[in-house]
Amino acid sequence: MKTQSKTKQISGHGTVSVVTLGCEKNTVDSEVIGGMLSRRGVNLEENAERAETVIINTCGFIDHAKKESISAILEAVELKKQGIIKQVFVAGCLSERYRSELEAEMPEVDRFFGTQDFERILTSIVGDGAVVPNAPVDLKHNLLGERQQLTPKHFAYLKISEGCDHPCSFCAIPIMRGGHRSRGIEELEFEAMMLASNGVKELVLIAQDSTNYGLDLYNERSVAKLLTRLARVQGIEWIRLMYAYPAKFPLDLLDVMASEEKVIPYLDIPVQHASTEVLKSMRRGITRRATEELIATIRDRVPNIALRTTLITGYPAEGDREFEELEEFVEQMQFDHLGVFTYSQEDGTTAHPLGDPIPTSEKLHRQQRLYDIQAEISLNKNLLKVGSDETILIERKRIADDAGSQEEDSDAYYGRTSSHAPEVDGEVLVSSKKELGIGEFVQARIIAVRDHELQAEIV
Repeated sequence: MKTQSKTKQISGHGTVSVVTLGCEKNTVDSEVIGGMLSRRGVNLEENAERAETVIINTCGFIDHAKKESISAILEAVELKKQGIIKQVFVAGCLSERYRSELEAEMPEVDRFFGTQDFERILTSIVGDGAVVPNAPVDLKHNLLGERQQLTPKHFAYLKISEGCDHPCSFCAIPIMRGGHRSRGIEELEFEAMMLASNGVKELVLIAQDSTNYGLDLYNERSVAKLLTRLARVQGIEWIRLMYAYPAKFPLDLLDVMASEEKVIPYLDIPVQHASTEVLKSMRRGITRRATEELIATIRDRVPNIALRTTLITGYPAEGDREFEELEEFVEQMQFDHLGVFTYSQEDGTTAHPLGDPIPTSEKLHRQQRLYDIQAEISLNKNLLKVGSDETILIERKRIADDAGSQEEDSDAYYGRTSSHAPEVDGEVLVSSKKELGIGEFVQARIIAVRDHELQAEIV
């Protein structure tokens, strides 16, 4: 669970705590909500128990996320029953999709909102006319940088589009988020400038489908043009692209990645499966052969690229033979990073009528099998890095772990190379005889690998 991490001591409308669950897209939404409230004189409180109003920004992607969201709502409702807080608002994907059911089951919740009801949330808390003097009141201004950043100061997520047009059989995102809607290049460039002025050095571009960016606005996939424009923003050092849909991949993106220094050689490309039969049932619009050819092209044109992917195990059409094919694919492709979801049957999706025939225990067994294969791949890749010099972005000081001590270790830090996306790809332990700044770029030499963790020392 993520909570609003900044507190503004501005009186007038009580205190609000924003609790964020789910993916980075939800994080950005919560940052926008927090920024809008702050601009209108609302005190944002980190601890929900010290707030008058709690907003739960829910996730409804898979069963585990739904259960986590329900649990968070029930916790807030209990605080309301005890008189600790006054109001409970529920927003986000779960609320968008199951609002009527939630309203019937949870009458203690004061209001339910959808995924894009920012202005309605604002009005419900401060009213139609309550604003801070001289504060801009238009929604667009808030979307262009007036965010209460939940990530560390040195990196931020930049949501380049909303929704998705792909018909993937297992996915309910179009039901919850609607069709694909890109944000304009000028708007995103301005937001990047605002974030840079606040100390952001790394932009992580996110969307439901980042490679479809611009098709609705410019009649062509325009993510390469967007990256070129963002690379001009002063203060931004790294630009990272996540959620690149593999079907109809825009190859001009690779030219920008190879030529623009700020666009780092990293790509998150969720392939979901390797069996052509499973991919056909999933309605992914691509075959195994085409997937392999795309990955080969990416590596040929950007030789030093780090590739991350996500996979699904336990999909209804995945028999033993199809899973063996997936294992073979993981071995063959040698991804740098890999995440694995177990299949979750979702109401309203085209895969729902297929049922959920594979037991949870088998899904988890297959998931662990893939993680075991990837662990060996990652270890071997890390061993090849020993002795190399890397640019590392310092994230935090290490907390000494001897005898349960919680004191900071003054000569050890955790950071990330360009091959590591924040929050999902791990870190590098950096030794230094001098004080390092959080958010500082340093040159360090990889000296060892321990438990798949890279260790480095300042050059």
